[in-house]
Amino acid sequence: MRGTILVVDDDADTSMLVGDVLRAHGFTAHVLPSAEDAVSYLRDHVVDLVVTDVNMARMTGIELCAHIAREYPETMTIVVTGGVEVETAIAAMRAGAYDYLTKPIRSEAISIAINRAFGCLSLKRELKALRAATALPHHGIAGTSPAIRATIEMVERVAGSDSTVLITGESGTGKELVARALHELSDRRRQPFVAINCAAMPAPLLESELFGHVVGAFTDAKAARRGLFVQAGSGTIFLDEIGEMPMDMQVKLLRVLQERVIRPVGGDEELPIRARVVAATNRDLEVEVAEKRFREDLYYRINVVPIAVPPLRERSTDILLLAQFFLERSAKLANKAVECMSQTAALRLLAYDWPGNVRELENCMERAVALCRLTEITIDDLPIALTEHSKSTMVVVTTSPEELVTLDELSQRYVRQILVSTDGNKTHAAKILGIDRRSLYRRLAD
Repeated sequence: MRGTILVVDDDADTSMLVGDVLRAHGFTAHVLPSAEDAVSYLRDHVVDLVVTDVNMARMTGIELCAHIAREYPETMTIVVTGGVEVETAIAAMRAGAYDYLTKPIRSEAISIAINRAFGCLSLKRELKALRAATALPHHGIAGTSPAIRATIEMVERVAGSDSTVLITGESGTGKELVARALHELSDRRRQPFVAINCAAMPAPLLESELFGHVVGAFTDAKAARRGLFVQAGSGTIFLDEIGEMPMDMQVKLLRVLQERVIRPVGGDEELPIRARVVAATNRDLEVEVAEKRFREDLYYRINVVPIAVPPLRERSTDILLLAQFFLERSAKLANKAVECMSQTAALRLLAYDWPGNVRELENCMERAVALCRLTEITIDDLPIALTEHSKSTMVVVTTSPEELVTLDELSQRYVRQILVSTDGNKTHAAKILGIDRRSLYRRLAD
C-alpha cells in the first residue's frame, strides 16, 4: 500500500467516491462521517493524509485542520469545499491544510492532489531524516554528502590547533561558516571572532583596519584606534578574500605572521598579537603566485592547514536539505505558511548547476517563498534561470565513488523523473523518452 488516508465527510456519496478512487490508486482509505470521529481515530492510528469536507456540523473542517496541524504535524490535510467557497478553503490552508478540492469532485483532480501531497510528504520525511543525520548543525555546516563530510572532518581535526588555516572554495560556498565553525569548536570560542573582507578597501584603509593607528597618523586620525588584530584578542581573526589583498599589504601581513607583532599606523610601539589567523579565498593562489600577483612566501605562511569547501554541484545530495532549511527560515521570517516544494520544483533544483553555490540557493528559496501563494513552492515560483535551464547532455555531478550509480539505476531514476515532470502521464512520458508505452511499462517493471 502507498499510504494511509482518512476521508472525513458527512456526505456519504462524496466520501464513498473519494474512498473508492483512493483505493483504486493503491492507498489505504478509511471513511468517517464527522470531524469528531476523526479526532478520536487519530488518537490511536497513524495517518499520512486527511481529506476533509469544510462544512460539517459541530466541528468544521477548518477546526479539524487546525487540530491536526497542532497535534499531528506529520499528518497532511486537504480540504473539500463548494465551488464558490475559495475564501473558506484559503482560511483552511492558513489553519494548516496543504491543498483544497472543489465540489463536484472529479477523480482526476483527487488523484493529482493526493499524488502532490504524498510527493511533498515524501520530501519532508526524507529531509527530516537527512537533517537528523547532518553533522555540526549548530555551527552552520549542513550536509551529509561525502564532499561536505570531508570538509567537516577536517574542521573537527584542526579546530583545536593554533595553526593558520587557509579555506578555499568558490564564491558562495560558505567559507565564512567554516571559519566560524573552526572558532566555535576551539578553545578560543569565548573570545572574539573578527572578520574583514580584504577586497573591500584600499591598502591604506586596510592597514589601519587591521593594525590600528595613533592620533595624528593621517589627516582624519583625531583619535587612536585599535586594529582588528588587537580587537580579536585571543580569539580568531578571519581574513576573507585574502587573494585580493594589495601587494604592499601582503608584505606587512607576512611580517605580522612571522613576528606575531603589529605596529599601528604612525606608531613606534610594537604590540604582540595572540589571535589565530584564518584566511579564505576564491582564487587559485598557486596560479596567483606563478603570475606574480600574490607573494609566494605569504602563500606558504597562510597555507599551513588547507581546507577546501566543495561547490554545490559536487554535493548534489545536499541540495534539497539546504533548500528546505532556507525555505523554512524564509517562511518564518515572512510569516507565511509555506511548508515544502513540489516534486517538479525539487527536480528542477537538482538539475541546475548552481554557479552561485549555496548563496544562490538561499536567494532562490527566499524569492520562492516571497512569491508563493499557497503552502507549496511550485516551479512557477522559481527564478527564470532555473525554469529555463536545460542541459544538452546528462552530467554526473559528483566525483565521489560512493555517490555513483549503475547504468540501470541511472536509467530508472531518469524515467521516474520524466514521469514526475509529466504528472504521471505515461503517454507524454513515453513520447519524451522516445519509446512506446509498452516499453515504458517494461522499464518501470525492471
